[in-house]
Amino acid sequence: MAKQIHSFHIPVMGTAFSIDTPIKVARYGIHSVISLVDDTLIEQMRQFYCEKEGEHYTPITKHDDDFRARRITAYLDLVNRIVQRQFEELKNSPFEAGSEITKYFEMLPEDSVLKAAWRHMLECPDLKLKADLQRNLRESIRPGDINVNIMTKLDRNNYDTQGALLPAEFSDALSALRGYAASSLRSAIVFSAGINRRLYAYAEQFKDFYADATGDIKKKIILKVSDFRSSIVQGKFFAKKGLWISEYRVESGLNCGGHAFATDGYLMGPILEEFRVKRQQLTDELHHIYNEALKLKNKGFFAKPHEVKITAQGGIGTHNEDKFLRAHYGLNATGWATPFLLCPEVTNVDAITLEKLSKAGEKDLYVSEVSPLGVPFNSIRDSLSDIEKNLKVMRGRPGSACPKGHLVSNTEFTEEPICTASRQYQKLKIDQLNALNLDEAEYKKHLEAIVVKACICHDLGQPAIVKNNITTRVPGFTAVCPGPNLAYFSQIATLKEMADHIYGRINLLNDTPRPNMFIKELGMYVDYLKKDVAKSLRNITDQKVKYFTEFKNNLLEGIEYYRKLFPQMVEESLEYRTKALNDLEACHQRLLGLVEEFAEAFATTGALAVT
Repeated sequence: MAKQIHSFHIPVMGTAFSIDTPIKVARYGIHSVISLVDDTLIEQMRQFYCEKEGEHYTPITKHDDDFRARRITAYLDLVNRIVQRQFEELKNSPFEAGSEITKYFEMLPEDSVLKAAWRHMLECPDLKLKADLQRNLRESIRPGDINVNIMTKLDRNNYDTQGALLPAEFSDALSALRGYAASSLRSAIVFSAGINRRLYAYAEQFKDFYADATGDIKKKIILKVSDFRSSIVQGKFFAKKGLWISEYRVESGLNCGGHAFATDGYLMGPILEEFRVKRQQLTDELHHIYNEALKLKNKGFFAKPHEVKITAQGGIGTHNEDKFLRAHYGLNATGWATPFLLCPEVTNVDAITLEKLSKAGEKDLYVSEVSPLGVPFNSIRDSLSDIEKNLKVMRGRPGSACPKGHLVSNTEFTEEPICTASRQYQKLKIDQLNALNLDEAEYKKHLEAIVVKACICHDLGQPAIVKNNITTRVPGFTAVCPGPNLAYFSQIATLKEMADHIYGRINLLNDTPRPNMFIKELGMYVDYLKKDVAKSLRNITDQKVKYFTEFKNNLLEGIEYYRKLFPQMVEESLEYRTKALNDLEACHQRLLGLVEEFAEAFATTGALAVT
């Protein structure tokens, strides 16, 4: 397999922010990821780009058979055609200042072999040799991958026009997988947010996910994971079906955008350390299981394992952090997401939200309860979605009409699942609340827990609608899910400027003091633990105390690991390393203070001691 052109990729962001990012960056050799959640938005974007590119557009409506999968296939094929055309134009552009091919080489990392060859060509005085070198350069470059993402938890069952339940393969996640499998793409699918066994088993039906006789896999599988153990478990599930995991994409549990899937106190540094130490063990163990499965399927045998990449994302903000992660842990690449929200060349963000993001400070970014999934969700205060949601509450009509329904999950009042952000659910829940005759303070607390939920499956798609002036019958109000890293970026940047920042050629950070990425995550975990403990004080059980104790002990082990790690960051200044250690001690003291604060409450239950 050829070496990756860039050392970073652009992960999936919401449903709209990166919905067409490959069209904007793939021709420069940069990998990016499209969300497959919102097929309505995907169809709208297909119409938009067909009209823009002069291609014929035939609508795929919700009345058509298998419309979700077909919409996804059609859009991905369109994106692929556009990128291939763009790349051919780039390859044939002149080697001169401001040209597309010059931009391609200018953005490469400084240690790139390709960049060195390009510089050699520029300095070559022999015109004939220079032309040969240019020809070689044109043949050496390639576009970035058009990768896709399925959030495995979003797997709604669907019904036909007569209301009959459709077979499992027509669920949201399985339809999306089928849509990708039928596309012309040679890329990868990213599975995120945990295990979905029926989805994983369904991948077994599509030949493009299997290696051919040479070991080439047309459509690779990437797992987004939060720890080593889950990587082994999920990797074995696929290996037993003769499918290989080409990349494990480690993401910080809290120091990232979108939904925050907190671990039980396991921190990113120690998690990456386990991958570093056990990487060969992971590959060897899975390779044996994989070959056994291939033997049963009569699909051959591979003497050597296919390549396994380990990458990381979530909270990276400086060139030195990026470089340290790749060097110290042997990562193949890193993911940069949130900073690209300030890069209009790359992502879809409407003008009002872009201004809010550029001005956001640490206090403006918080972990909210707005997600109907019941999972913490990184948010910005006073988003357009929140403002509209609050206005509906003030008008006495809380909740959304639920125009898309991708997050339906609740069956408390209905036989078929509905969304907790929907008007239907919130009315039923508030009616139930009204019958309890609670005191004002208690009533207000329960009411807020109901109406806080937002229609994010629709509102996360709004930025692409607004930015591209797409006409829609169902209005939306932008929801946005930046990671906390955004507080340290304020400048609206070009793609080249962002690449230059990642590779250390310029600095896009603002003047806000920024902690090391590991410290930021640790601080968020201490806050998360404190909030979780406080919520449980009225109903403390032995099981909960055991969980909190394990959580606390994992944080303490992580702190001890960082005490040894930070002095090894030799490319950072002594002042930086000293500050990191001081910040680490401050987090340690906060954690100890939290334990002391709640120790008496735990002790009164007769449950397991926290200290």
